[in-house]
Amino acid sequence: MASYEQLFENNRNWVASKLATNKEFFEKIAREQHPDYLYIGCSDSRVTAEDLMGVEPGEVFVHRNVANLVNATDLNVMAVINYAVRHLNVKHIIVCGHYNCGGVKAAMQPVDMGILNPWLRNIRDVYRLHKTELNNIKDVEQRYRRLVELNVEEQCINVIKLASVQQTYVEKGFPVVHGWVFDLKTGYLKDLNLDFVKILKDIREIYNLTGTNWDEKK
Repeated sequence: MASYEQLFENNRNWVASKLATNKEFFEKIAREQHPDYLYIGCSDSRVTAEDLMGVEPGEVFVHRNVANLVNATDLNVMAVINYAVRHLNVKHIIVCGHYNCGGVKAAMQPVDMGILNPWLRNIRDVYRLHKTELNNIKDVEQRYRRLVELNVEEQCINVIKLASVQQTYVEKGFPVVHGWVFDLKTGYLKDLNLDFVKILKDIREIYNLTGTNWDEKK
């Protein structure tokens, strides 16, 4: 673990390495940002968006919280999504969970978590929605991994429910929503291959906020 003072030394070394390859690097990123991706991930210290995606500063707009939740009453994530969609014109929204997620595991336990209870209730709701499938998985570790995946899928659906996402997609053909899971044991990303257009059409009866007939969308 790096000491507090070492963090500043690391920063100086990072600046030097960037300037060695591009003297205008910081001038360029200071002017503006045009990321194609919005990444919504977990706050876990082991899961950093830019590193696992192999991208540079300015390429990804990032929001992180415990267990990568998209809760309509969370003004933080709502503001991030709205800004990314309406003003940054991101082309892709990625919800990325990870196996061995402490938040998901805590939601599986019949334990009072105090102030965390309202937050973790969102994951318990995912379990309730998929209780039959999950309870049929006898191996606890595999059930845990599957809940991580299902939580990502449900948070993707929560993103798709939003007016900003629906309306911008109708107008411009983007953003498209994706669900990923990061495997801490291997370092690899898993694409859950969600059918964005199908999900959008399936929820239109209740969550259609555009007045558009989705059967007309390709």
